[in-house]
Amino acid sequence: MKSLLSACCLVLALFAQVAVAEAPASGTPGNTASGQIKAYCLDFNWSIPDRKRKPFATPGTWADADPAQHVAWYKMIGANVIQSFCVSNNGYAWYKNGVVPAQPGLKHDFLPEVVKLGHKEGMLVMGYFCVAANQKWGIDHPDLSYGTPSTYHIPYTDEYLAYLSASITDAVKKTGIDGLMFDWVWMPARNSFQWLDCEKKLYTQLMGEDFPGEDKLIPGSPLYRAYGRKALERCWKTIHKAAKDANPKCILWLTSNQINHPMLLNSEMYKEVDWIMNECGDMKRIEAVKAMIGAHTRLITCLADWNGQDARQLVPEALAAGVGLYGFAAPRDEHGLVPLDKILSRPVSELSGDDRNIAMLARAYHGAPIDSVWNGKDGFVSPTK
Repeated sequence: MKSLLSACCLVLALFAQVAVAEAPASGTPGNTASGQIKAYCLDFNWSIPDRKRKPFATPGTWADADPAQHVAWYKMIGANVIQSFCVSNNGYAWYKNGVVPAQPGLKHDFLPEVVKLGHKEGMLVMGYFCVAANQKWGIDHPDLSYGTPSTYHIPYTDEYLAYLSASITDAVKKTGIDGLMFDWVWMPARNSFQWLDCEKKLYTQLMGEDFPGEDKLIPGSPLYRAYGRKALERCWKTIHKAAKDANPKCILWLTSNQINHPMLLNSEMYKEVDWIMNECGDMKRIEAVKAMIGAHTRLITCLADWNGQDARQLVPEALAAGVGLYGFAAPRDEHGLVPLDKILSRPVSELSGDDRNIAMLARAYHGAPIDSVWNGKDGFVSPTK
């Protein structure tokens, strides 16, 4: 453990010099095209902060979230990238007067205001779409969705892709975001492998042959993978066109909890996407896809309680490899925040789970030693001060 901490301190000390050199001027988004990606997300998707996935957050949860408080939170941990939400998994938007209805009771025009305030602090602001799950879409279109579970449930029909395209275009044009994170770019989970009529039609449309029957399309089979790759490729082309047509500079960020899945390996998506993240967090999976990505594509790793990564080990490894850093956690109060006073002021060694992840990322983002603590007035200081 002693050697691990020493290595961590050395890497963070080196990072401190880089962080100062790359600090953007106020009002100018950080140069993450060449500098370190230092991102975080206060995750509005889930109701309860827990390792186990709970139902999607009820529409209107955290509807009074204050953009100024949220930007101040990200500034306090030293992030240069805020990952917020265009549309969260419940299917409602985090901005007003858009193609997608806003979260019920939304007090502020949340995302556009976060963008304006974040840009003043030199931060990039990224929106979010969950591609294979949207509870409202499933409720409104029961014939085009495998129910509304808290998992993948949407086949990529013409109707859904038209909705997704319009939603992306609207969000990029109206909110001023710098880019988009796309999550759950997966095939739907089907109950007992019974396919909807709309997806049988989609199979014929993409494969140029009659639907062969569910028994011929068992997940993992060559035929199923061939169909899945075509469906995912078409979905990706829809995402790419909608975002880049709305803003050619829009950063497209793919997050995947199965970055080495056969349906994604060597795909056009991997070559064209701007940022790609291994949500499982380990560096081994990241190394495995390096040869498959575009020359411009940035790699990012993830810290979250569910993936069980040790922040004390992963952070210095990522920094040494030039891999971006990201973390997320569910809010813990009615304002959609995670209180920081009892996290940053304590030694990393006393913390666990998301608290330790936040504490470690904040020190890396500020270029502070691992043994430093936050005292409020002076930021992170050594324990002897």
